[in-house]
Amino acid sequence: MDLFIRNTGEEECICDVLILPVAENLPDAYSSLAPALSRLSKKVLKEFRAEKNDVLLIHSPEDIKPGRLLFVGLGKSEESSPEKLRQAGGKALTYLRDLGMRKIALSSKVFSSLGLSPVHFIEGGVLGLYTFDRYRQGKNGKAVKSVTLLSKPSKDLEKDLAWTRILTSAVHFCRDLVNTPANDMTPTHLAEAAISLKRKDLSVRVLEKKDVQKLGMGAYLSVAKGSAEAPKFVVLEYKGARKSPVAVIGKAITFDSGGISLKPSEGMEKMKYDMAGGAAVLGVIKAASEARLPLHLIGIVPATENLPGGSASRPGDVVKTITGKTVEIISTDAEGRMALADAIGYAKSLNPRAIIDIATLTGACSIALGSEAIAMMGNDADLMSKIRQAGDRSYERVWEMPLFDEYGESLKSGIADLKNTGGRSGSLVSSACFLKEFAGEAPWVHLDIAGTAWAEKDKPYIPKGATGIGVRLLLDVLREMG
Repeated sequence: MDLFIRNTGEEECICDVLILPVAENLPDAYSSLAPALSRLSKKVLKEFRAEKNDVLLIHSPEDIKPGRLLFVGLGKSEESSPEKLRQAGGKALTYLRDLGMRKIALSSKVFSSLGLSPVHFIEGGVLGLYTFDRYRQGKNGKAVKSVTLLSKPSKDLEKDLAWTRILTSAVHFCRDLVNTPANDMTPTHLAEAAISLKRKDLSVRVLEKKDVQKLGMGAYLSVAKGSAEAPKFVVLEYKGARKSPVAVIGKAITFDSGGISLKPSEGMEKMKYDMAGGAAVLGVIKAASEARLPLHLIGIVPATENLPGGSASRPGDVVKTITGKTVEIISTDAEGRMALADAIGYAKSLNPRAIIDIATLTGACSIALGSEAIAMMGNDADLMSKIRQAGDRSYERVWEMPLFDEYGESLKSGIADLKNTGGRSGSLVSSACFLKEFAGEAPWVHLDIAGTAWAEKDKPYIPKGATGIGVRLLLDVLREMG
């Protein structure tokens, strides 16, 4: 889909539909338009309440060029925010897409009155238009061809629109990876997706089983033992600046059955989404490289399946990690932290200035926070503050959980340095306490996206299925850190 900026009057724009966003308490937003359009808008706005995400489609008067007009409610003007614009954009563009509209224009008049950028509206619109129909025979073929913002061009606006193209493309890339069934998204397929991102300033290295054995990644390899699919430990390095690197690590269990500690069958088909953290890292690296962000970024994606094969790890087994710490496996369904432990240990050897891991780690996260917030824990208050602020801006919100030392007591083992689970009580936090053991003194933050990586129903700009959570959040953080 093409995105344009045109310095053209609303009445002169040739398009299928002209979108006129409307905020409550701003009845005169379109009084400066051409007389025919101004009169019609004034008449409509006497009846249209402009409540959040309300839409009203009407035919245009004969003396203006847009074919139709779509009024979109933004809610109360004093409560306007970038997120309200994203939601309205998602609702408007998906509504028009489903009606078969292809060429769409967007008036920018009301945004200046609200002191907000129209790019947020476009961002939500493009994110909302995402579809995953790779496996459907009967594709409906309805697609928006272009969105034209009617505004005077400026360097800042052009720059923001260019960033929106890159950002939304990265989210769509991430969603595609997560939505793909596990038979077509094995560790090998995920590694191939990473390799496809290679460019002059972005290198990709795939460590094979023998490579990680030499490095001593016994915890990560313990997860892979039951699967016929080879594990792939993927390392991406984007050199956009000569600085100490920031390491971002994504859990990438391409299918999680629970291993010998088998999960219940109900809902297990969704466990293809257990690589959502790894997919988010690939989306972040893709966007950072395309946008040429001025930072040094290392992405680490430890990919494997977790299956109960004849050679699978057993509860009670003890394995050694890359750091030398030993772990007693209590549950093979606590596999994500095993892969992340070795990934964090590997990242530390690269002397990063910060480590951020993102993972669909615990069912307890969904129970505690539902589908509205990412659980955040870490050892660096400044980094967590930056992530919290980025979460507020991107609306991929985070909620900090405590990492009290007492939570770590449940991880003590009678025969090894650690157990891989401390039981159900406090398991959201104790899982992060386990990872903290491997981060040591390095600035580190853990993000649990188990409740937010998958949407059970459509939202204004998040279609049902993979959400792509973490891509916009981490990119917001990294732009600030760069």
